[in-house]
Amino acid sequence: MMTNESKKADSRSGARKSIRFLPIAPLPENLPEGRLAIADMANAFGVTHRTLHFYEEKGLLTAARVGPMRVYGPDEIQQMAVVNTCRETGMPVAVIQELLERLSAAESQEEADGVFRNAMTARKRELVAQQSTIRRQMQQISELLDFSSAHEPETNDNTPRAHLTPAELRCLALMAEGYPTSRIARALEIEPGEVQVMEKNIIAKFDSNNRFQAVAKAVMLGIVGH
Repeated sequence: MMTNESKKADSRSGARKSIRFLPIAPLPENLPEGRLAIADMANAFGVTHRTLHFYEEKGLLTAARVGPMRVYGPDEIQQMAVVNTCRETGMPVAVIQELLERLSAAESQEEADGVFRNAMTARKRELVAQQSTIRRQMQQISELLDFSSAHEPETNDNTPRAHLTPAELRCLALMAEGYPTSRIARALEIEPGEVQVMEKNIIAKFDSNNRFQAVAKAVMLGIVGH
């Protein structure tokens, strides 16, 4: 009978199984030739070393070793391109893990490309649904603001702007563009955890329940564009 430790080891081995047929995903511009050290890999894809370690822990990426140094070959670089593309769309890690499992089982390049297209199509449907939800929430907020302005003394609606730091204003603008936390972190050159704290502060300053409501209020107040 297989022990729990054996199952865990087998699971880790399965998660790191090489993928014979990788779908085509955009590679970074000016990508260095040959194998990449972890620093070069992180710089090429605009992520931190911690992110690459996290991807390896979750079985999304593998690396060879030259002495104590991690290195990534062409296959690992292309797999990172696939993972990075998925993360850019906001796809959850668990969903990417399932996608890689299906890609591992693909028996041809055509099948792998089809699996990837289906995953992207499913993600697009999810984003369209979220977009509809955002529009509905913005309409609700618009109606609420109209109601409030009709029943309360006139106030300075731009008050929140004075309380936003320059970094928060930049973060808010990127939030309004629909950027996920990971992309905002890269744009502001800070860690994702710092972005999460900044987003919470922005949401609180707009007296909102989530980032969508905060963005909607900012749009209505003219602090960010549509």
